[in-house]
Amino acid sequence: MDDRPELRYGDCPTTEVDVLVDAPPGAVWPLVSDIQLPSRFSVEFAGADWLDGATEAALGARFVGRNAHDAIGSWETVCTISAYEPGATFEWTVGELEDPSSAWRYTLRAEGTGTRVGMWMRMGPARSGINTAIDAMPDKESRILYRRLSEHRANMERTLLGIKELAERAS
Repeated sequence: MDDRPELRYGDCPTTEVDVLVDAPPGAVWPLVSDIQLPSRFSVEFAGADWLDGATEAALGARFVGRNAHDAIGSWETVCTISAYEPGATFEWTVGELEDPSSAWRYTLRAEGTGTRVGMWMRMGPARSGINTAIDAMPDKESRILYRRLSEHRANMERTLLGIKELAERAS
């Protein structure tokens, strides 16, 4: 029996992870603001390319991300940097800025001589690929969402551990 609370896509479920990196925020920031870097660690994210002539992260800059998942194949998404505070916050939304299908965020906070790096993501409110599975099996919506959040969380953990290793090796 599953004692977890029921999840609904319309409630915009989230997940987050964090890690303490033995390096100052200035050493970690270039890693979290590199849109290509997560592709080195994630089993789903395959890379990204800047759009509209952008060459680096900035508020409002857009990029296309490439992803692949065994259950649904490959796809691309257009993302917009929706929060950008160098050394502290890097966030992007997927799809329409006002109604994204998801949002992703890194946060950095000095902690002792290191940096606490957090990674957070939210599903919705706009529809995304997961809605196809939910539409096909509405009675399993909560289980589908928990599984998808678990997959996201695992990729986020791999990414943060990769960032930790790179930053600590460089410091």
